Amino acid sequence: MATAADTLAQNLSFANFSKATELKKRLWFTLGALIVFRLCSFVPLPGIDPVALDQLFNRTAGGVLDFFNMFSGGALERMSIIALGIMPYITASIVVQLMSSIHEPWKALKKEGEAGRKKLNQYTRFGTVFLTIFQGYGIAVGLEGWGASSGISAVIDPGWFFRVSTIISLLGGTLFLMWLGEQITSRGVGNGISLIIMAGIVAQLPVALGGMFEQARTGAISVGFLLLVIVGALAVIAFICWVERAQRRILIQYPKRQVGNRMFQGDKSHLPLKVNTPGVIPPIFASSLLLMPLTVAQFAGEGATGAGGDVLLTITTALQHGAPLYMVLYAAGIIFFSFFYTAVVFNPEETADNLKKYGGFIPGIRPGQKTAEYLDYVLTRITVIGAAYLTLICLLPEFMISQLAVPFYFGGTSLLIVVNVTMDTVAQIQGHLLAHQYEGLIKKAKLKGRAR
Repeated sequence: MATAADTLAQNLSFANFSKATELKKRLWFTLGALIVFRLCSFVPLPGIDPVALDQLFNRTAGGVLDFFNMFSGGALERMSIIALGIMPYITASIVVQLMSSIHEPWKALKKEGEAGRKKLNQYTRFGTVFLTIFQGYGIAVGLEGWGASSGISAVIDPGWFFRVSTIISLLGGTLFLMWLGEQITSRGVGNGISLIIMAGIVAQLPVALGGMFEQARTGAISVGFLLLVIVGALAVIAFICWVERAQRRILIQYPKRQVGNRMFQGDKSHLPLKVNTPGVIPPIFASSLLLMPLTVAQFAGEGATGAGGDVLLTITTALQHGAPLYMVLYAAGIIFFSFFYTAVVFNPEETADNLKKYGGFIPGIRPGQKTAEYLDYVLTRITVIGAAYLTLICLLPEFMISQLAVPFYFGGTSLLIVVNVTMDTVAQIQGHLLAHQYEGLIKKAKLKGRAR
């Protein structure tokens, strides 16, 4: 029999949206923040020649820079103040989360609750500053030498003044995006960092679609092949939605209990374990760890000469999209972060202790340590399926790039991020609407109570 909460959720209607003033404020704030992000992507770094930069960027089309340019919403191609995007912050958060799992003092901070979380967030910000300075210097030096062999220079006046101004500009842009993402999370709707990444991908999607239709118009690809790619993209979206909603529901039984002179019947509930517990985090983390060093290496390799330049060019060539080494490292990163992030967000021992504390148990499993072992066993099995699903979805565009010369926007990482973040944001909007309906019911109940 459905509970009152289930009935209310089923009757949830977006017709009540106009009455939810708090939700409207949050949506307007989120939209305004994303518009600011897009405007920042058009603010260029000081001392850059845009015409020469466009010529140089077109020479490296189809490489690692294109993939990173997608995540930055075209900011790298225009070499704007947010050219590094939010990736330094993501990389720093990866390092902090890894350290908080293996380093004892940071483990203790993690257990301190809100105070420990604030301290770890501070370490993440310090790491973001360090990584942005390091990567900004690499990009500044690479820009100075980029295209020197062909007599084209993207930098108007090379030197230390340009390098320092570039580092300061990129640092300010990345820290601003970090702050903007945190503001969206606290004052808007959805996860701010994920929404910023999604906004960058969606902004580049029309360019990819235009390129595909232009290729079909000029005869570079057939119309039938174009339709096949579009149908394939829709099939991937449907598959992502299907898997993201998949759950393993573990039955939880609560025994009969007596309160005073009344005996309450035992209750049943379910513990839902998602097949893809970490969501879109593993591909983002794996991409961040691969893309940032590769971007700096490619910029530096273009301007370097001698043995050092040959080594950097060899590394970037071996790790191009579709290359076997890149796909192996990318798949390994996705699998690793799938298990790592699942272990971070779900603790079987803590869940088992909470069930034991409130009298809940899994039928046929003893409470306590046996329950924790059973939950860990089930979670490990479904995480294997989730990691395989993420790896398949994210490697699909790599095969399409290398074998069929299809833009990577039509599958894999980009579609996974867009669909996942959209579903999460819609779920949060529904949660706000549900809370608004509960508030209306509470107000009505209070008015009836006063009337009596």
